[in-house]
Amino acid sequence: MPLHVILVEPEIPQNTGNIARTCAVTGSVLHLVKPLGFKIDDKHLKRAGLDYWHLLDIRIHESVDELFDMYDYRDFYFATTKGKRSHSDIQYTENSFIFFGKETAGLPEDLLRKYYDRCIRIPMKEGTRSLNLSNSVAIVVYEALRQLDYPI
Repeated sequence: MPLHVILVEPEIPQNTGNIARTCAVTGSVLHLVKPLGFKIDDKHLKRAGLDYWHLLDIRIHESVDELFDMYDYRDFYFATTKGKRSHSDIQYTENSFIFFGKETAGLPEDLLRKYYDRCIRIPMKEGTRSLNLSNSVAIVVYEALRQLDYPI
């Protein structure tokens, strides 16, 4: 089973395009949860990952609840600057689902409260802004793949 990257309400097409490229080259499944801040055929989205679209397994969901219903409970993790555990302290599996929030607000607070014990963060210098979304996805995906001895 591949890793699953879930973008909840992504807003910036270039970020999603770069994340699509990361998912394509790692064999990760990309899930987009609506509403999206762009059209799926947006030229900026495609330009960022144009040569990789044919390699991508992309799934679009109407809501987070729909995704939960489809996959039941799996190995879910929620990337947030509010997490207590580092992304590298988690024991990922080939079934891990890693959630990332929209660029301007992150993941919804109710989701973070409900799954607080599954929240992870990328260590950053205190008082700084968070990393770009596509960089954050790449960091976490490659840590998970490293732990799994790069099954790509």
